[in-house]
Amino acid sequence: MLPKPLKQEGAGENRRIKKPLPPSLRLLHDYGLVFLGAFLIAVSFNVFLNHFRIASGGVSGVSIIIHALFGIRPAYTQWALNLPLFILGTIALGRGFALKTFVGTMVLPLFVYWTEGAPSITTSPLVAAIFGGIGVGLGLGLVFRGHGSTGGTDLLAQVLTRLTGLPLSTTVRLLDGLVITWAAFVFDMEQALYALIGLYLTGRTIDFVMLGTRRSLVAYIITEQEEAVRSAILYDLDRGLTRIEAIGGYSNLPRPMLMCVVDQREVQRLKDAVQAIDPQAFVIVLPAAEVLGEGFHRMSP
Repeated sequence: MLPKPLKQEGAGENRRIKKPLPPSLRLLHDYGLVFLGAFLIAVSFNVFLNHFRIASGGVSGVSIIIHALFGIRPAYTQWALNLPLFILGTIALGRGFALKTFVGTMVLPLFVYWTEGAPSITTSPLVAAIFGGIGVGLGLGLVFRGHGSTGGTDLLAQVLTRLTGLPLSTTVRLLDGLVITWAAFVFDMEQALYALIGLYLTGRTIDFVMLGTRRSLVAYIITEQEEAVRSAILYDLDRGLTRIEAIGGYSNLPRPMLMCVVDQREVQRLKDAVQAIDPQAFVIVLPAAEVLGEGFHRMSP
């Protein structure tokens, strides 16, 4: 009989779990991230995107186009659009919006206003698109980590999703696409291509901030040597696992399946261990976008 494991089933490595922050410190932490993120977005906007008229979607992109057409300062356009969009979102989606969403919606244009005269540090629009997209993505990622939002077309996308039933990702891409298309007509196609580069890098950077660099994989193992494989995972790899009841599609017989989550650097050890025990084992390894729990990322309140 196997000894009792020192961790809960499905858990990762044995590590001391950090206590959550007290509510007051958590609130200070979240607002700090929202303010810092909004400041980074504003600096990236003025130093890179606005200077080269790279309208990479959203209300900020609209403000660049309006400034080019009518000379209205981008901060004024952002305030003028963000406030009614926030009110519309509150009416259509309910009062579930946190105060941090309102703060982010109003503070971002303020930082844009304050940093408006910041000089550009490059003469290349391509460099501006790259670092502007990364800077905006970093700022948005921090705002999201602080459980906040900068409002804008994201709120409009949520309203459209509620009204049309379209996926949120689709409505966000649709609105950003409309802004970039408008920029192509107002400026030129090359500017629109720079905007697409900036928009893509913004999305990738948000993923980096939210998910981190530590990539996890989930492995599903079907084997006739279940107990031996289970023991190797628990005590040799020091990883938890979950036993899933499955039925063979051809034999219609019970075929228990083991599920285990490992870091990318551990996956070869897992495959070698299973191969050594049961060369006929069926192993499926898939990427896991995010894993929360002991041994991986701590769940935040």
